[in-house]
Amino acid sequence: MYGRKACQLVKDFNSGEKGQLVAFNNDLFDQVIAESSQHYFELQSLIRKMQEKELDVQTSKNEDHFGALIHHLALVRNKRCLMAYLHNRAEILRNLIWKVGPVIPEEIQEKLSHSEEEYLKKHSASLKSYMSRSDLDLAVDMVPPKDPYIQVRVLDDIGEGIVLSDDKTVNFARHSMHFLKRTDAEQFISRGLMEELKG
Repeated sequence: MYGRKACQLVKDFNSGEKGQLVAFNNDLFDQVIAESSQHYFELQSLIRKMQEKELDVQTSKNEDHFGALIHHLALVRNKRCLMAYLHNRAEILRNLIWKVGPVIPEEIQEKLSHSEEEYLKKHSASLKSYMSRSDLDLAVDMVPPKDPYIQVRVLDDIGEGIVLSDDKTVNFARHSMHFLKRTDAEQFISRGLMEELKG
C-alpha cells in the first residue's frame, strides 16, 4: 500500500514524549525515499507513454492518466511526511539549544542523524555569531532575575581554572558551593552540573 511507510515514519516521531527526541529512524527514512524515487520513475514513465501516444497529459482521462495521478499523489504524500518528520525534529533541536545551550548532552546526540548534527552545529554557530555581534547572551535569563548573583552547589566535578565573565578563574570541585553571577552559572545549571541553592 502506497504511503504506509511514510505514515509509519510520522507515527514513529509521535511515539516519543512531547518535546523529546526518539532515535532517528534511518532505515525507515531511506525506505520512504526509495519508495518516492520509485513513484517518480513510474510517473515519468506513464507521462512519456502518454506523450508517445500524442495524448494531452492534462486533458486525457485514460488509465495512464489515472495511474500517473496515483503516483503523483503518493509522491506528494511521502514528501509531506518526510518534511513533517524533519521539520518537527529540527524544531525540538532548536528549542533544546535554548534550554541547554550549544553543548547537547551525549544521550541526545546519539539519537541524531548526521545531517541533524550538521544542522545543529550551523544553527549554534549562527546563534553564537549573532549574540557576539549584538553583545548579548540571549540564552540566559529567559525570566528576568531578582538578583544578578546566585548561590550554587557543584553536582559533578567540572574542573579547575574555569574562567568566568569577570576574568577570574575558579575551581569547581564536586559539592563545593559558590556565589556567582547568574550568567556564569546558567550554562552549568542547564547542563545539570550545578544546582541553584534557594532560600
